[in-house]
Amino acid sequence: MVTLIAGIIMLGILVFVHEFGHFCVAKMAGVKVLKFSLGFGPRLVSKKWGETEYMICAIPLGGYVQMLGEGGGEEGEEAPLSPEELERSFANKPVSRRTAIIAAGPFMNLLLPFLVLPVAYLVGVNLPAYLDRSPCIGHVVAGTDGARAGFEPGDCLVSINGDEVATWSATNNAIISHAGSPLDIEVARGGSLTRLVMTPEDGGVEGLQSLGLLPRQDAVVGGLAPGMPAQEAGLAVGDRIVAIADRPIESWYDLKVNIQELGAEPQAFVVERGGELLELTITPVREEADGADYLIGIAPHQDTVFKRFGLVDAIRAGAERALELIELTLVFIQKLFAGHVSAKNIGGPITVVQIAGQAAQTDLSSVLTILAFLSIQLGILNLLPIPILDGGHLFFNLFELVLRRPLSLRAREIAQQIGLILLLLLMGLAFYNDIVRLFFGGQ
Repeated sequence: MVTLIAGIIMLGILVFVHEFGHFCVAKMAGVKVLKFSLGFGPRLVSKKWGETEYMICAIPLGGYVQMLGEGGGEEGEEAPLSPEELERSFANKPVSRRTAIIAAGPFMNLLLPFLVLPVAYLVGVNLPAYLDRSPCIGHVVAGTDGARAGFEPGDCLVSINGDEVATWSATNNAIISHAGSPLDIEVARGGSLTRLVMTPEDGGVEGLQSLGLLPRQDAVVGGLAPGMPAQEAGLAVGDRIVAIADRPIESWYDLKVNIQELGAEPQAFVVERGGELLELTITPVREEADGADYLIGIAPHQDTVFKRFGLVDAIRAGAERALELIELTLVFIQKLFAGHVSAKNIGGPITVVQIAGQAAQTDLSSVLTILAFLSIQLGILNLLPIPILDGGHLFFNLFELVLRRPLSLRAREIAQQIGLILLLLLMGLAFYNDIVRLFFGGQ
């Protein structure tokens, strides 16, 4: 419930920023704003200040600004306008002003990351330590693109399609930028160089991890699930597991293999704690029906590096990160429409609320980073040239600017209907993916 509420609040912030952009520019352009709504459907809270009614509605999946002469919202057809009102009508404004009003929403979403990310770097960010380390593989997941391409634990990536990669982070960016294309990867292995070629099935849109290539992860306990065998046996956060039933454990990835093979029998776990070796007896359990994994209830320790930036460096780092996120989002959309990235990667409101809610329960820098990431998605999505979205209306205005006449009413109606169908199909796919992830563990 906390995750849900936190997620809805963060989603509300994004919607507010978007609609506030439309609202402010409309006011500056002399357009009368009738309604400013967060959410759709029945009103929960409503207050009229001046000439505008401000509302919070029951369905928190968007919002709208209704302007005089625009229609939409909940009212349907508007009454004939007086000469004074006609002067303040959205439809009666020059195309340049209408374009500015429409573009202001997505623009505000794209501007927000340049404001909040510097704050995140200013207060300090916790970054996974491996991101700045050499891209050396600690584990290759069986059955993945990486395994099929022939990667082995200990391989260190040198270049991708001729571009040198010095860190894990740089490698991820290189893979994402080449998503959907063959990857010619030079690898250092055992003192020599070898080349591996692969074309990821999902495009590689999440970098090395989506290829089944994971960083080295020591078998150190970072978290314990309440009431599970590990906690009840006395395992503690910070313990390093060095052996299970006389089987040596070299990394975190060895744990799952050995726990599954040994099954539900009591096993001797040898752990290192404070420089001493201790032996604990732990019996793995299955919480579900046959076929589920054996569990002991532990999570890995994530080695992080806390970095705090000065004002100038924070502004620079925040702007660079914002531009990087915009670029990666555009690459993803391009690869998606080109068929190089699976549509399974599309997430809907449920995924957005989950991501936002989980971030909201961590630290301020994580909240601001996720807020920036989601704001970019919302801004770019709204700029797609699909009627009903802001990008579709901008396309109509571009047509009017070039031909010096508006698109016919009939043509706009047909385009709106097509856009509505496309949007409903996209939303249906997104909700389907969300439900599969949430209830069936789909990827």
